[in-house]
Amino acid sequence: MPCDPEELRSLFLFEHLAPDQLDRLCAAGRIETVPPGPVYAEGDPATCFYVLLDGTVVTSRRVGNDDVEVNRTSMRGVYAGAFQAYLGDQVPQLYVNSMRVTETSRFFVLSAEEFAQIMRDWFPMAVHLLEGLFFGNQTFQQVVSQRERLLALGSLSAGLTHELNNPAAAALRATSALRGRVAGMRSKLKVLAGGPYRKSDLDTLIGVQERAVERIAKAKELSPLETADQEDAIADWLDGHGIRGGWDLAPVFVQAGLDEEWLEQVAAAVDGELLESAVRWLNYTVETELLMNEIEDSTSRVSALVNAARQYSQLDRAPFQVVDIHELLESTLQMLTGKIGSGVRVVREFDHDLPRVPAYPGELNQVWTNLIDNAVDAMDGSGTLTVRTSRDHGRLVVDFLDTGPGVPAEIRQRIFEPFFTTKPVGRGTGLGLDISWRIVVNKHHGDLEVDSEPGSTRFRVRLPLTAPAPETEEAAS
Repeated sequence: MPCDPEELRSLFLFEHLAPDQLDRLCAAGRIETVPPGPVYAEGDPATCFYVLLDGTVVTSRRVGNDDVEVNRTSMRGVYAGAFQAYLGDQVPQLYVNSMRVTETSRFFVLSAEEFAQIMRDWFPMAVHLLEGLFFGNQTFQQVVSQRERLLALGSLSAGLTHELNNPAAAALRATSALRGRVAGMRSKLKVLAGGPYRKSDLDTLIGVQERAVERIAKAKELSPLETADQEDAIADWLDGHGIRGGWDLAPVFVQAGLDEEWLEQVAAAVDGELLESAVRWLNYTVETELLMNEIEDSTSRVSALVNAARQYSQLDRAPFQVVDIHELLESTLQMLTGKIGSGVRVVREFDHDLPRVPAYPGELNQVWTNLIDNAVDAMDGSGTLTVRTSRDHGRLVVDFLDTGPGVPAEIRQRIFEPFFTTKPVGRGTGLGLDISWRIVVNKHHGDLEVDSEPGSTRFRVRLPLTAPAPETEEAAS
């Protein structure tokens, strides 16, 4: 259809152009009438620049298998399409969203090549400025993303150091105590060996020792009141059989799950005058076994923390892979144990029937870190954090729920904006949720939303169960 320069002048985009510029636009472009339906699709080559003359347009972004509406407008002069054509081959020239019209609409249309040439001819300085802003913003986003990761890593490192120190110190204490107990056991063994024991008596005593070790592995945890009563009973038994310092020996026997019945077996196995030496030797045996269990528990804890750190960092894995989402969540919860603290109860409601999903696991761990960190801060060290996984049609859902005061309605729409934070100065950068949103939405084609009221806030992450080929860093940013 013919182009009217005066109609173009009536649009805010062109109202300040000179007559010869309007004439050039009309000569280079065309008027198109588009029936209701799609105009272009996200990801297709960006070949045209569209300016709405009249009608209604809807733009959307692809999230998983769905198209999520971003904007709907009938404002004359709004534009879409190949508006980054002036960057040329410096960036992939693809439509960044999809556009459709809900009624018959008219557009002024320029080819991407014509649009780029007009921009370079008429606004050379502006093009350079826009190029600088575009690539500068990309660099800035990469820098702040890296800064956010480093801040999170520093916090996690401090917490991990604290968590590693506790079991390492426990293992060190237990090893030192074990050395003393083994020396005492050797001394008692010498006394027993020098006594008037028949081989059958020694075999019986060794059998009691082995059964004691077996009972240690099956010992049940007693309440403080039950523990105190049992210690009193064993101390009385020891005193009643002439064994001095029963109060010192009783706690070890009780911790091992041993009782008066077991002590009676010991008494039946040895002569009365050597009962005290036998009991003390067995006490060393039991305490040695308990100390070895403590060392095993401590070193297992260290190993689990190291494995969690490796899983969290993903340093030994490919950036893009098929992962078990629960492994990622568990590694993050392990890494944040120190941050979460004892005042926050963590509830896991995992659907373990969920399939593995294609993802960037290291970056998803960063999302989990940001959401858990915010939830813990919101609860101020006291409350319940629930991490829940489920399935919603073709998407995997991860919910983070906290019992904090909630996100006020007046700021709920702003929390994903970069640099917006409600934390005190020095405690938050305002980038965590922005980065999380970009990782979930831009890189994984998922979505991230919040639902909040006083006492209950839920951040919901939806991830597609299938994903396109991995993106480059430039495309993701």
